[in-house]
This record gives sequence, C-alpha cells and structure tokens, in this order.
Amino acid sequence: MKLLFAEGPSIHTRLLIAVIASIGLLTMEHISARLAPVRSALSLAVDPVKYLVDLPTEVASRIGYSLRSYSTLKSENKKLRETQAIKQIRLLKYDALEQENIRLRALLENSFKLGEQVLVAELLSVNITPPYENIVVVNKGTRFGVHPQQAVVDANGIVGQVFRALPHSSEIMLITDPNHAIPVQVNRNGLLTIAVGSGDLNRLNLPFLPDNADIRPGDLLITSGLGGAFPQGYPVAVVDPFTPPANKRITATPKALLDRNRELMIVWSNTKPISLAPSQLPTQTEVEDHADE
Repeated sequence: MKLLFAEGPSIHTRLLIAVIASIGLLTMEHISARLAPVRSALSLAVDPVKYLVDLPTEVASRIGYSLRSYSTLKSENKKLRETQAIKQIRLLKYDALEQENIRLRALLENSFKLGEQVLVAELLSVNITPPYENIVVVNKGTRFGVHPQQAVVDANGIVGQVFRALPHSSEIMLITDPNHAIPVQVNRNGLLTIAVGSGDLNRLNLPFLPDNADIRPGDLLITSGLGGAFPQGYPVAVVDPFTPPANKRITATPKALLDRNRELMIVWSNTKPISLAPSQLPTQTEVEDHADE
C-alpha cells in the first residue's frame, strides 16, 4: 500500500544544501575558470528575462523624462518668445530715439552754420486744414523769450514764423499758409520776389514775377532779408518745372520738411543774446523789446 503523502527533506535541510552548493560553486569559480563557459551559457537564457523585467521601469523612466523635457522646452520656448517680443519693442524704441538723435544733431549743426541764436522747440500739435490754414504749435513760449514774427527753421530751410506767443507754447504759421508771404530772391541771380502760401504743404506760389523774369526750374529761392522778419540767406524753396510763358503760375517746393518735422528751431535775428534758461526768465518788457527789434 502506497503512502498518501510522501515525505522528503525538510525546508531547512534543502536551504542548507542550497547554501553549501552556492558556496562551493563560488569557491570553485574563484580558484578555477572552468565554470566560465557554464556562466556564459546560462546568461544567454537569463539576460532576456532580466531585460523583460527591467523593461517596464525603463519605458516608464524614458516616458517621464520625455514629458519633463517637453514641458521644460515648452516653458523655455514661451520665455524666449516673450523675451524676443520685449527686445523687438525696445529695438523699435531705440530706432525712434536714434532717428530723433539724428534730427537733433542736424538741427544743432545747422544752428552753428547759421550763426544766429536759436532755440530748439518740440512740436505739440498740428492744425493743417488745406487750403485754409497751415499752423503748428510748439512747446516754447514767452518764458524762453519767444515773440511774434520770429523766424522758424528746420535743418533744411525756412518753416514759417511765430504767429502767436503764449507763456508755455507758441503757434507757428507755416510758409505754405495762404495768409503767409515771404520775401525771397533767386540765389542764382539775386532776382527779388515774394513767395505766397498756397495752402498746400508742398507748394508755394510766385505770383509777382514780371513777364521777362530770369527764373528757371530748379532755381533755389532764399530769404532776401527784406522786411526784417527773416534773416537773409536761409533756403526757402526750389522752383518747380514749368513751361514758359508761365510767370503768373510758377510754383516752388519748400525745402523744409513741413509734414515730417518733430523739432523746429526758433531764430533770433538780433545780436543781443537772450537767456534761454527757464531759471533766468526774461520780463515781459524784455520780450516786447526783442519783438520791436
């Protein structure tokens, strides 16, 4: 009769045998290289199992790294775009400041060439309603000694003259205003005439030329100094092309950039210096005296 339950070595006995066998194998491997082929053969079967066991952890690690890298790159890309936008805005501002610096340097260099005392004024507002009115407002007034009838120029030529002077601002009537007229002469031959505003920012009329006037397209018109409002020798305009006889319809294009100026120069034609510092303000009597001069 067979036993229903067969009995074998206990678990402790088997553990002891396994430990003794392991120690024996380790000792044999240490003192001899005979087990190397066996280890190599066993590794062929064990290595795939190891890779399969490590695969989920490796895949999860790679996926986590990819997600973190994507998030980091996305955040850095956003910051770079914001930084680029800020830089572009600053560049636009720097370009505007550079152009303003160029204009101011041109004004100052021109003032040294002119020899008169000048005051740089910044444009505040524009009231251009062709063909009725061409007037602008600047930020300098009687506090700086500005008075009516003063000549106003830019780096290219005559702009107009002070029409009304207030304490903190002044109104400038442009030479193209229909109510404005300026004595000029042809630089080539000294011919005297008067340029009258047409109401158009790009055109002056020359209605008082005689039929036999020696004037040609491209002639430069400069201030003649007659009347005392404008110092002599400032560029005013260039005669437009025309077909003779057209003496009553001859026009000229102003040299000043009337539609693009941001800064203007107010000119004193007398030789007596005026303090332009607000801390040394001229009195109303001094302003009137300079206006009379």
